[in-house]
Amino acid sequence: MLYVVTGPPAAGKSSWIEARAKARDIVIDLDRITSALTGPGAAQWSQDPLHLRVAHRARYAAMNEAFQLLDQLDVYLIHTMPSPKHLARYKRLQARVVVVDPGEEIVMQRIDTMRDASMRRVAARWYNARRNRPREAMPQASRAW
Repeated sequence: MLYVVTGPPAAGKSSWIEARAKARDIVIDLDRITSALTGPGAAQWSQDPLHLRVAHRARYAAMNEAFQLLDQLDVYLIHTMPSPKHLARYKRLQARVVVVDPGEEIVMQRIDTMRDASMRRVAARWYNARRNRPREAMPQASRAW
């Protein structure tokens, strides 16, 4: 089974996965990939464009490989703002799309205390996109957090 976990930055997507994934499952998380690819002392949530460039390529390679194994194990993919093209692919793969969203106020508070201030723009973009998108674009959602 493919689980696509979406939501704004600092919503708790990684925590949602940690509560459910087993050791044998595949977890594809851009933050974890970026952290694994950066040197000692790099910020936990590095937004350096060069780091992200390499991490995005590694992420897409991991996705392509993991999607071939869906009949053998579960794959958990964090995708903050999937495009319609990505959503169509996930639908073809019969993914369960899970939205983790504790609310805009909580997300912004978490960003202010734990993350780079630039993440506020990403979170605002996520909330604006949800307000302007038809409901059926993401067919499944998690319970209220």
